[in-house]
Amino acid sequence: MLRTAMRRLRTAAALGALAAFVCVAGCAVNPATGRREFTLVSADQEVAIGKDGYAATLAEYGRYDDTRLSAYVDSVGQRLAKVSELPGLDWHFTVLDDPTVNAFAMPGGYIYITRGILAHLQSEAQLAGVMGHEIGHVTARHSAKQITQQQLAGLGLGLAGAFSQTFRQYSGAAQQALGLLMLKYSRDDETQADALGIRYATAAGYDPREIPNTYAMLKRISEQAGSRLPIYMSTHPDPGDREARTGALAAQAVAGKSGLIVRSKPFLEHVRGIVYGDDPRQGYFEGTHYFHPQLALEMTFPAGWKMQNGKQAVSAQNAAATAGMQFSLAQSANGLSPADYVAALKRDGRIGEARGNTETVGGWPAWVGRLVIPQPDGSTKVLIAGFVRQDAQKLYELLGQSAAPGDRDEADVFAAIRSLRALGDAPRLAAAPDRVRVAAAPSAGTFPSVIAKLGGSALSLTETSILNSLAEDASVPQGQWIKTVEAGRKR
Repeated sequence: MLRTAMRRLRTAAALGALAAFVCVAGCAVNPATGRREFTLVSADQEVAIGKDGYAATLAEYGRYDDTRLSAYVDSVGQRLAKVSELPGLDWHFTVLDDPTVNAFAMPGGYIYITRGILAHLQSEAQLAGVMGHEIGHVTARHSAKQITQQQLAGLGLGLAGAFSQTFRQYSGAAQQALGLLMLKYSRDDETQADALGIRYATAAGYDPREIPNTYAMLKRISEQAGSRLPIYMSTHPDPGDREARTGALAAQAVAGKSGLIVRSKPFLEHVRGIVYGDDPRQGYFEGTHYFHPQLALEMTFPAGWKMQNGKQAVSAQNAAATAGMQFSLAQSANGLSPADYVAALKRDGRIGEARGNTETVGGWPAWVGRLVIPQPDGSTKVLIAGFVRQDAQKLYELLGQSAAPGDRDEADVFAAIRSLRALGDAPRLAAAPDRVRVAAAPSAGTFPSVIAKLGGSALSLTETSILNSLAEDASVPQGQWIKTVEAGRKR
């Protein structure tokens, strides 16, 4: 144990000495602190990482389709950015079409906030606190710090080689840029971002005393979800009693100041009608049956498999994780027929061999068979494949793999491919999501009685109380604006 500890100390000392040795060439001033810090990531490279990640993030999560709300969020973000240490940076504030309660930042001024967290906030000042925190991660260069630390951990003395490899990995590929979202900030970074968020919100004229309640809300969601932490809590480690600490920081920040703004009603007006939870128009499951109203199609996945619906693909896997399949839109199909698309894959060297035939799936032209994919080590991998042309714009790609050719799982994948067909059920085609309603309490009363007077909510009483940042037994005065959720429909 002692020998291990000493070895770790020597390693840390060596890394520290290495950092000090190269600091003349690799140090930069941290905008948020004014301190010189060793980094393998330049400011220009941060912008490039954020730019690469922008398109990938939109593809992965989708932009929320509400121009008025997006413009509002951007206006608040730009107001905060102007009082940060990087007012000249080209800041981007984007609302994602994602139900999770989350907000995150990418280097170079790219800030994302989900419709899920917007539904749970109560005021513009709270929104400013959340986005100010994310701006703090950018101005304090926390992502650059994480990348640098990861590279140093395996660096040895090959500094130049590691540096070039870092940016072959991150700067040139959008999908790799998405990997930055998996880098967890340290507790110290979170504490610093909390303080910076309060600093920016206050400097922009917002009342920071609204901010601590945001962390109380996140904690309640975490407790309600049990082990299924909301993404915000899993990617932003809690450095302690956030509510108490930010409360103390906010009290210090407002000392001697007056006229600070909260803007609860303007904020609630903007989130009125926002989609809540999963949007069935973008696909949903009923058992193993999958419906996608926007694409007007349906299909059946293998029984007993675990399914997941995503923006870019629908995936499924058997219980033993020995077989799986994925359904998505083919890329760069350029109007080709399914058979011609397979031929193009072979011509371009993306596959080695195709064994299958043209057929009709769901009334649409298709190619179904197996693809042989060459591997770097000289071996090959066999994929089950189906390509189905729905119309001139959409060619669907269905790929799968099983433990062995001809086994039951392979048969199940082929059956799933051939189950694809047009969705003709009018009620399902007209699926609608749950949405947030905002209304004034018609009379004073307890929270449950007010919810009942407002016509109820599609959420449980506990979930509705969290949505409003109120206790379940809170007293609600007449006229207070309350959020409930109106149920949509799937059929």
